[in-house]
Amino acid sequence: METTIQERTSSSNTASCVGGRLGEEELEDLVNLAVYGEISDPASALGEHVNDCWSELVGPAERSLVHWLRRLVFRGAWLDQRVNEGELDVVFDEASGGFAYVQPRHPNSSGGCEPIELAPEPSWNRVVYPAAARQPDAGD
Repeated sequence: METTIQERTSSSNTASCVGGRLGEEELEDLVNLAVYGEISDPASALGEHVNDCWSELVGPAERSLVHWLRRLVFRGAWLDQRVNEGELDVVFDEASGGFAYVQPRHPNSSGGCEPIELAPEPSWNRVVYPAAARQPDAGD
């Protein structure tokens, strides 16, 4: 699960909220948050930051950080599985400069592929974890 969280957060808006690549202790805190819905004993300054900002991160399911973290991990795995099974394709969207999921074209259809719209992630800008607060990894 740690690898999945690292991969998913690295390629999402969440990475901008934690100042880039996560260290081992930060990953431990995010795994605990995704699995248990809280960080009862923070292993990193990120875990402490999440707890300090908890009142702004908890709320109705659609606005809860726990909900979005779980959604990031599990929705991404579900989409990957659909791509592997040929139920979705990934295409480059020149207009946005990013990639999009589309339904594969039926061989007899002449129309273009419409991107599948995924729910947007909420903004966590008001509770961003400053990069300066991060402890450098031994490999940094």
